[in-house]
Amino acid sequence: MSPWEAVGVFAAGIGAGAINAVVGSGTLITFPVLLAVGLPPVTANVSNTLGLVPGSLSGAYGYRAELGGQRDRLIRLGTASLFGGILGAVLLLILPADAFQAIVPVLIGIALLLVVLQPWLAKVVAARRTGPARAEGGIALILGVFASGVYGGYFGAAQGVLLLGLMGLLLADDLQRINATKNILAMIVNGVAAVVFLIDGRIDWTAAGLIAGGSVIGGQIGSRVGRRLPPVALRAIIVVVGLAAIVKLLLG
Repeated sequence: MSPWEAVGVFAAGIGAGAINAVVGSGTLITFPVLLAVGLPPVTANVSNTLGLVPGSLSGAYGYRAELGGQRDRLIRLGTASLFGGILGAVLLLILPADAFQAIVPVLIGIALLLVVLQPWLAKVVAARRTGPARAEGGIALILGVFASGVYGGYFGAAQGVLLLGLMGLLLADDLQRINATKNILAMIVNGVAAVVFLIDGRIDWTAAGLIAGGSVIGGQIGSRVGRRLPPVALRAIIVVVGLAAIVKLLLG
């Protein structure tokens, strides 16, 4: 990796950390950059997941005030995320690399669709919260969080958007508190997947370290000032980067 490529990976880590703290989808920034510097798709995904763990912790710390009184919820949903993340990470490692390369464009496309639909999801969430809602979402939310954990452990782009949509629809709570919960659940999935990947050993440590350093900075930026970013501009950047990744993967 050249010095300029290293700077690019570090900058992508900052952007991903900030985006993940606010909403999720940071992988759509870092993953294409890692592909661009020459990493194979599976190695890029594994290194990216490991690198984003410190950023997830940084973002969760930035939202610590909103986590008050959520201990039981975090234990229940965190357990679902834990097992989902393990399953997703194991699937990534046991399936052939060609299978991952074939399915990644589809996964990125789904993630981009979620990012584009986010304004509509936010309206649905707001309308849902004004009506009757079960306090903790029931079994439907647990299963949904588990499924998002499987997705996050396998790939992870827009996992945060998916979690926000699920919890916003099924929990009767303030959106900022839900976002704080989202940060913890994403951190659990990334963390447990990283442990699985460490055991496997298929990691580019330079890339992971650069993303880790950048994402810690980005997590603090996102938790403090990320809410002030124009949503349309942020969404547009994510979509452009994601489409570029799809084109690169399809054209080789």
